Amino acid sequence: MSEAYLTPYESGNSNQTTTWNDCIGFYLKLAKQFPKVLQFSQIGVSDAGIPIHAGVVTADGVFDREQIKKEGRPVFFNNNGIHPGEPEGIDGCMALVRDFCTQPERLAALGQTVFLFIPVYNVDGCLNRNNSSRVNQDGPEQFGFRGNSLHLDLNRDFIKCDSLNAQVFNRFFIAWDPDVMVDTHTSNGADYSYTMTLIQTQTDKLGNGLGPYLRDTMLPEIYQQMQKRGWPTCPYVNPVQDSPDHGIEDFLETPRFSTGYAALHHTIGFMPETHMLKPFADRYASMRALVETVLAFTVANARQIQNLRQQARQATVTRQKAAVSWKVDRGQVSSFLFKGYQAVYSPSLLGNYTRVSYDRNQAWEKPIAYFNHFVADVEVEQPRAYLIPQAWRAVIERLQWNGVQLQRLVEDAEITAQTYHIKTIQSRAHAYEGHMFHDDVRLESKIEKLKVRAGDFLVLLDQVQARYAIETLEPEAHDSFFRWGFFNSILEKKEAYSDYVFEDTALQLLEQEPELAQAFSRWKQENPALLSDKTAVLDFIFANCKHYLEPEWRRYPVLRIMK
Repeated sequence: MSEAYLTPYESGNSNQTTTWNDCIGFYLKLAKQFPKVLQFSQIGVSDAGIPIHAGVVTADGVFDREQIKKEGRPVFFNNNGIHPGEPEGIDGCMALVRDFCTQPERLAALGQTVFLFIPVYNVDGCLNRNNSSRVNQDGPEQFGFRGNSLHLDLNRDFIKCDSLNAQVFNRFFIAWDPDVMVDTHTSNGADYSYTMTLIQTQTDKLGNGLGPYLRDTMLPEIYQQMQKRGWPTCPYVNPVQDSPDHGIEDFLETPRFSTGYAALHHTIGFMPETHMLKPFADRYASMRALVETVLAFTVANARQIQNLRQQARQATVTRQKAAVSWKVDRGQVSSFLFKGYQAVYSPSLLGNYTRVSYDRNQAWEKPIAYFNHFVADVEVEQPRAYLIPQAWRAVIERLQWNGVQLQRLVEDAEITAQTYHIKTIQSRAHAYEGHMFHDDVRLESKIEKLKVRAGDFLVLLDQVQARYAIETLEPEAHDSFFRWGFFNSILEKKEAYSDYVFEDTALQLLEQEPELAQAFSRWKQENPALLSDKTAVLDFIFANCKHYLEPEWRRYPVLRIMK
């Protein structure tokens, strides 16, 4: 190979990864020298003002997105560097794109498939280089940092879109509508023999024909081909207890993660996780093998994948019930022939507990329990449409970024709709990725007549992006906008009382409202210790009386228009 086309990884020792400047310079040079193979350009900027780039490779030099979509050409998307401390995908993608440019037979093998890639997604973190933030990882010598310039983990940001990166990504993903995505990572956790482990879109959650196809056809072929290439691969090692011996279960990648986000758009997503304890050179080689393997499968089976995606979209539109939350089915267990190391338990030298370690001299191979079936935890009756008041701009713009079709009302009206009222929520005690995430939500639904205004937004669900709309607008969904705190202002009463006056008013309310009196009587029986707490007593009456009810308090503002 010509020295002019060596990647920085190939030019140095096998324990180095490229810098952001060298990476972007490498692609710009390739694009200039091979303009009929590679188009490379800036698609946005990060919160630190750093350019975010993307590239497109095609075998026939067609780069126009509208023409590609009109022709129905398959799109394979490789995202890299979301965690720049896990950089083997960054280096591997550079070599693969170089090979497309310099090896005609490899380029021709793409056929009609478009190879789409982001070379470094978290550009801020890539520039924040160090050699210490990846605890226990074996190389490379220097690498980037997980957090971006807002100290966000971008693989938790695909729904809430706090970062400019995620806003750019949402629009870019929708514009290209990839059929298959591979988002490259490095894992930590237990010790075992595998260099490559694999998270895929959870197949039951992906659903319809796509899920069974991924589980029964695509994954077995990927595992078989990786074995042939010398990189035996296993499912992501997510132990149900403290070591793989006791079994592993699929990782439930909710829409905050890249593969979960992809599933909302009926895209098959993979998150390869190389093992941090293996040398960087091995992690690099296995990552190249994985991306190439999934790409080859996509090229060979693109039409079937596209047909299944279309069927899945149609099924989402016509279904009666929508699953918005999933849980593992422990009653349905599969098996995986796993190659592990003996778990050793010994007293800790640091504290009074037992630690686990792994003895590589005691390797074993045996079937272990594999829990790869999930069932719906929460199902809702699918409405015909949602009505979103125009005031909730942050929610509306995220729907727009994701291609959700919105209709604006042209006049004021009164409509009958189903409303949700927030009964209880359980929120995290500490901030999670910039939000006080609501882990648990309990609702009460009502049918009400409400006034809506000209300019409010109607979201009809007979559209391509129905699944994204449902799983962001249903409060109980895994990563709904409500859970991420976009509607927190409705959880706060806006008016208060003066206790010395309200004491008498409360007695009058108890006389005037029998239901309030009954509820207060039950509350006193259930909370005798709180009867000496004046604030608790008066707060209960104030919050539960009808006379001073604030209709907007705890009423979820998105309306469900039923079929």
